Amino acid sequence: MQGTAPLTMDDVRQLEGAVANGQSTEVRQEAYTLANDVEQGDKSAEKAVRVGIAFYLLGQGKVAEQVLGRVSNNGLADFYRGQALVGMGRYAEAIPVFESAGKHGFDKVTALLHQAGAVRAGGNLAKAEELLKSAASQGGATKAEYCYQMGCVLADKGDTYGAWEYFSRAVDMDAGHQRSLFWLGQLNAQRGNDDDAIRFYERALAKPPLHLSALLNLGLLYEDAENYQAAAYCFRRATEVDPTHERSRLYLKDIESTSNLPFDEDQLRAQQRQKQLLATAVSDFEMSVRARNCLQKMGVRTLEDLIRLTEQDLLSGKNFGETSLREIKEMLESKGLKLGMMAAAKEKTRDFGIQETLSPQQQALLNRPVAELNLSVRARKCMTRLGIASLGELISRTPDELLESKNFGVTSLNEVRSKLNDLGLRLRND
Repeated sequence: MQGTAPLTMDDVRQLEGAVANGQSTEVRQEAYTLANDVEQGDKSAEKAVRVGIAFYLLGQGKVAEQVLGRVSNNGLADFYRGQALVGMGRYAEAIPVFESAGKHGFDKVTALLHQAGAVRAGGNLAKAEELLKSAASQGGATKAEYCYQMGCVLADKGDTYGAWEYFSRAVDMDAGHQRSLFWLGQLNAQRGNDDDAIRFYERALAKPPLHLSALLNLGLLYEDAENYQAAAYCFRRATEVDPTHERSRLYLKDIESTSNLPFDEDQLRAQQRQKQLLATAVSDFEMSVRARNCLQKMGVRTLEDLIRLTEQDLLSGKNFGETSLREIKEMLESKGLKLGMMAAAKEKTRDFGIQETLSPQQQALLNRPVAELNLSVRARKCMTRLGIASLGELISRTPDELLESKNFGVTSLNEVRSKLNDLGLRLRND
């Protein structure tokens, strides 16, 4: 930090290591000392570069961008300024900055890959793909950053599997590739692979700058696993990264108010076993071809789908007779289940809180999966616990019913309300 020679990537890696290994206080103190010199008129470009990159690694992107913006014709300064702009969502401004980084000494292919990322994040997917092809022709395909950017492109196109493959490849090339690790954590969390998600988030947070979303998501996963001390630590660190971040403070308040609540561990385990049983695919059980085909045509995929139906519901299906009905009932009885035991829940999902007669467009909207709301981890966990899969099922619930779910507080409730309001929907009794 006190050097006067041009900063190199090796120097940056030493700073990263210092921040990651608990020396962030020392780096911050030195950065403020040098920043004061710059503010008082010190024209040293090398000092400004050190200050800017240090603040970027400390998670102070806004300050980093302002300081690095004062430096001209310096590829390293441009590159980290571009990253700071992307972190603030100022993608259009970041694009020419990355381009300038390549022109002024920074690795051209790496700068081009980051430029493609800013273009993609700004909404121009076609242009981003052109830039990635250009980078690949210059040897960029061997870089972890290329795999990460390709993964993002595929994710934007809805190809989650392809994106997963590219993010995994990026981590194979660079075990510390922070944004790929974050994405893998997020994808695992969406699939309920909480242990894997925690592992990826922890690895993403092992390298600065601290990723705010990774901190929040990891904290929520810790909280869900009842590791309240670790969860509180994540939320506190998030407030340190961004003291103005409202959700971080609210999550911290929530955990302080709920972490000491008693719970019945045996009951929780029984509920988890029941949930796993109901999620079992009906195709896993032996049954006649006729019964299997009838259930498939009726959209019955799991045991939960099946016990939401009554005997009359099944008999109303084409080619479904008494023999098939008896077969189904015997199969359910072997699992301690019976037809119609969740029929009330099925009827309840029809009470949408709006007019009973629905247009095809309204019905299509209510049939959309609740996953399309892109809820936070905590809110998604509530949906899973309550067995809520569609928007129609969600708006059949009252706010009080949602608040009864473990770790679901007012913050999450307001998030759900806001997402539904955007679609012109509301919770029952709201």
